[in-house]
Amino acid sequence: MKILALDIGDRWTGSAISDPLGMFARPYRTVATTELESFLTEVIEQENIKRIVVGHPKTLRGTESEQTKKIKAHKQELEKKFTMVTWELWDERLTSKMAGATPGQRGKKSKADKLRSHSIAAAFILDSYLSYLQNQKNMQA
Repeated sequence: MKILALDIGDRWTGSAISDPLGMFARPYRTVATTELESFLTEVIEQENIKRIVVGHPKTLRGTESEQTKKIKAHKQELEKKFTMVTWELWDERLTSKMAGATPGQRGKKSKADKLRSHSIAAAFILDSYLSYLQNQKNMQA
């Protein structure tokens, strides 16, 4: 089962996808947030996605900002339209900073680099989620 992660922003949404075993996360695509629904329609079918993890942008203090509320509302709308997948919010604090600090993402950036940083942030979100799932499996063993 492949898992998709989304880093939803006001203008752009980055995505990352896992391998079928759920061990590795890789940046997938960055799409305009206005085109997110058509992207999801396509990728859910093509990649056989069963779970979508949405980055939950809490503040560093763990509270909700206006952006947090927007993302939660957007996720709820998507959840109603795409009932064939399981949806989950996942803490995304500092993932955008981590994406910007990855090799090749520092210094002056082209538009393509800036767009790719959204999918890199989504990969950090997904990697964290996959690590959590692995730890849960290890604890049960």
